[in-house]
Amino acid sequence: MAIDRVRRLWHNGVPLVCACFCEESMGAIKTVRDRCRKCYACVRNCPVKAIKVNAGYAAVIDERCIGCGKCLRVCSQRAKTIADSREETLQMLRSADDVVAVLGCSFPAFYHDVRPGQLVTGLRRLGFCEVHEGSSGVELIRSEYARLIARPPVTPLISTHCPTIVDLIERHYPHLLRNLMGVISPMLAIGRFIKGVRGKKTRVVYVSSCIAGKFEIAAEAVSGAIDVVLTYQELSVMLKQEGVDLSRLSEAPFDGIPPKEGRLFAVSGGAFHSFGVQKEFVDPEFISTEGEESALEVVKDLAAGRISPRIVDIRFCSGGCIGGPGKNNRLTSFSKRNHIHRYSLSDEIPYQTSAHYLEKVAPPELQRRFSNKHRHLELPSGESIRKILQATNKFVERDELDCGACGYDTCREYAVAVYQGLAEGEMCLPYSLKRLEEDRVSLAQKYELAQRALEQEYGDSEIIGEDPRTLGVLQLIQQVGPTPTTVLIRGESGTGKELTARAIHRHSHRAEKPLVTVNCTTITDSLLESELFGHKRGAFTGAHSDKKGLFEAASGGTIFLDEIGDITPKLQAELLRVIDNGEVRPVGGNGAVRVDVRLIAATNKDLEAGVREGWFREDLFYRLNVFTITMPPLRSRVESLDALVASFVARASRRLNKNLSGIEERALAAMRSYRWPGNIRELQNVIERAAVLTPDHVIHLENLPVVFSELALVTEGGVAEKGETGLRGQREKHVGQVERGLVVHYLRESRGNVSEAARRAQIPRRTFYRMLQRYGLRGKDFAGEGPR
Repeated sequence: MAIDRVRRLWHNGVPLVCACFCEESMGAIKTVRDRCRKCYACVRNCPVKAIKVNAGYAAVIDERCIGCGKCLRVCSQRAKTIADSREETLQMLRSADDVVAVLGCSFPAFYHDVRPGQLVTGLRRLGFCEVHEGSSGVELIRSEYARLIARPPVTPLISTHCPTIVDLIERHYPHLLRNLMGVISPMLAIGRFIKGVRGKKTRVVYVSSCIAGKFEIAAEAVSGAIDVVLTYQELSVMLKQEGVDLSRLSEAPFDGIPPKEGRLFAVSGGAFHSFGVQKEFVDPEFISTEGEESALEVVKDLAAGRISPRIVDIRFCSGGCIGGPGKNNRLTSFSKRNHIHRYSLSDEIPYQTSAHYLEKVAPPELQRRFSNKHRHLELPSGESIRKILQATNKFVERDELDCGACGYDTCREYAVAVYQGLAEGEMCLPYSLKRLEEDRVSLAQKYELAQRALEQEYGDSEIIGEDPRTLGVLQLIQQVGPTPTTVLIRGESGTGKELTARAIHRHSHRAEKPLVTVNCTTITDSLLESELFGHKRGAFTGAHSDKKGLFEAASGGTIFLDEIGDITPKLQAELLRVIDNGEVRPVGGNGAVRVDVRLIAATNKDLEAGVREGWFREDLFYRLNVFTITMPPLRSRVESLDALVASFVARASRRLNKNLSGIEERALAAMRSYRWPGNIRELQNVIERAAVLTPDHVIHLENLPVVFSELALVTEGGVAEKGETGLRGQREKHVGQVERGLVVHYLRESRGNVSEAARRAQIPRRTFYRMLQRYGLRGKDFAGEGPR
């Protein structure tokens, strides 16, 4: 049933498009890819669905396009453009050739605010040698129309002066080709007439509101009757650029032959009036209609054989030939019609027909042939349509909402377009909304999990310490936090510079906004600029789309640049612009983007030396060094070591899901003697490693790296205990400590097996047991442990 429904759509006049068509328009209407936002307005409004949706844009398919210009009018992003004829016209006017201007039949509706003679003068100022009325072309084809109407070779006859209707039939209703009247349009007739009189070297520019006229002269390029079609809007721009104010000009006469009945041709019903067709309003033998909806309905009825008039005059634009891109859009079709009607009754139109048009010349060739430009289509099977519908969550008939948001009237028409490669799954609005909702729920869950992980990682990451230097840092944070001042945090690696930056952000008025952290040493120089400032599509290899930089992502919040001393001079200059102007320029972009970001930077380098040696900009240094916080190394704040150790033990207990009660005093004493070159980061890592290694709930000295055991020996041996004075006492004590360490080592290697440990130590088992008793050790305490 699905395939039958698709076939019914085709026979009812819904045109389907073949997938073999080109991907990008090479004709009159083109797509500016960077502007297209894929809103599908062009798809929804195109009467013949001559749009192919690509990965990043929607392009016009020339083989299907009928030149109605609807996509130009509905594209809010101005992504659809048509070839501008101004430059070509100016080149003609600058050449040695004579250039004649022909004003289309609708010009009184678009230049109603000036007199016709003033418009003629303006065109002469631009360089045109003659100015004609396009209505004269109507007079040229009048007799041919009368002949065909009197003795129609076939009925119904369809008028051919609207190029959009001709293209519609040639490309989508080829079985109506035999019904087209084989007569050229008034535009081509006047062009052939002028060149027949003046010679083929004469250039003819036709000024009109008709976009499809540009297509028509391209199709008739062999005859060369019209060289350029210029829209009223393009002509108005040319006049403005040349400084021509029509309202201030005197009047000049037209040069051609004054028309008699052709001046009403542009309005609805004007064709029958101009061709002398007398008809009653309700006479079914003669049909005159205009506007997209009515035109398509009549063509569909003719194709289906539901009506059989004698002659049909069809205009695609509403109101007749008074649509299209005019000089302005303030006037309605009714007011434009009134202006044309008043003009047709006027007897004050200046004319001075050139002598060469009064001579007897051979009439122009008025015959025209039409060709079948339709492409046969391969319809999808019912199974193919079913799979496409199911891919967009349409499993039963009630799931087919036929909302039209994709641009197609029904979901099945859309499925056919997907099958033929003209549409994509994301075009289905209900499907996309459901996916967005699913993604939103998924992202919300991931965000909650990430928040929990961050809370576990940083939730208790307060700056810990009661020593004077730490208290001084905390006071500076409280002072600078609420201000927008740039902060430079200095100190050795591992002293907690990032933790300080987080504390400043937490105390600021931007605490609810993002804090973006960037480690300048972990990203290559070539990518860091793109990461910080973003890039435009095509800025470099691999830049397939626009990307916002981290400064934009942090807008409204804070950005923390760690290791600022490692960035290149080029990036230093860009960073200086951000600080001075609050603007970032994406890589490959021309415009700047405003950002509101508080900057916090950190470094472990001597920036003053960098300024002296030339690897760090002096002006950037002074911009950063507004408020400096220097982090003390851990060796200078030993008073806070116990509190730090207790905090890290508690954190390790939570992370490892291990119940740790503390750390033995001997281990703490050894830690106090250590220099901590890696500062707090090293302390945290040592504690976590020891928490993993301890077999019970207390971290022992043996769980720490060997350097701490050595420090413990020195510390414990530095002050002689009572009864241990002299060389002998000290030696016995140190030998005992070394011996105990060896016993522990062999027990670990043997995983608590005392017999195996004694064998590895190469001593009797009884001796090994006595050593265990001497040092208070048990083999079972080392069961499950391995060598380290």
